[in-house]
Amino acid sequence: MFSTRLLWGFAFIFIFLSVIALLTNMPESKNPRVYKALLPYFPYRIEKEFGGLDIVDKRTGKDLDVENAKVYIVYDELLKKWGRKHLRLEGNRLIVLDDQGNPRATIPLQGAEEVHWVQEFFFKADRDTR
Repeated sequence: MFSTRLLWGFAFIFIFLSVIALLTNMPESKNPRVYKALLPYFPYRIEKEFGGLDIVDKRTGKDLDVENAKVYIVYDELLKKWGRKHLRLEGNRLIVLDDQGNPRATIPLQGAEEVHWVQEFFFKADRDTR
């Protein structure tokens, strides 16, 4: 009744769509040292829940009810938006600002690779919109 070609075709389409979904929902790569240093100041965190993962606002304790497949994408977007407002890059120093724009902490960047990552991850969209 079913031909093997039809089964192979369905299998190929399923695998192809699965790979595309996986690639589109992957978070961006991050510099581990700088990312880890920024996390204490970032007002959101990812928490495990019974139904999967969710993003929680540290200030209010409310969760954002994000679709499970999009948690890391939304988290990256929140991090970038926060970084554009709360980070300032001065040479090899990354200054973390509070909500009023006052310096809260300074993170020394170690090398051009970390400076480049900060510029690309947080401030690239600013250059694209100018």
